[in-house]
Amino acid sequence: MADRRDQVRFEGIDGVWATYKIDNSTITYDATKTNGSAQAGMAVTLSGDATVALAGDGEAVIGKLVLVESDNKGNVQVGGYMELPGGDGATLTLGAGIVGDLGAGAAKGYVRAAASATAAELLVASGKIHDASDTTAVVVKF
Repeated sequence: MADRRDQVRFEGIDGVWATYKIDNSTITYDATKTNGSAQAGMAVTLSGDATVALAGDGEAVIGKLVLVESDNKGNVQVGGYMELPGGDGATLTLGAGIVGDLGAGAAKGYVRAAASATAAELLVASGKIHDASDTTAVVVKF
């Protein structure tokens, strides 16, 4: 039997989830996509009262979009360990708080370490990077 300690995994530990409305612009429902949206698994920010959108460059990240339903509501993981995609050429410093970043083609929903010289980013930074060895699945704990 394989030793379970050979695989380091954090996903879902201390997980907390909440339901939000989606902005129906950067996040859309699509019944043909896994978890109801092509944007599932991406980093989200608040765009209005109880409403989330994909996180843009330097914006606060509140969690990970997990599921989108046909009534334009989404399930968001807002606490615990989660994997989020790193931005295109993002700086991913262990222990650093995160902010939104852009991916290829200026796509929103990615993360990077908050810039330490930018007060506005330090103010909105959240979570901490625990593992950046896979930039497509950066382990963050909120």
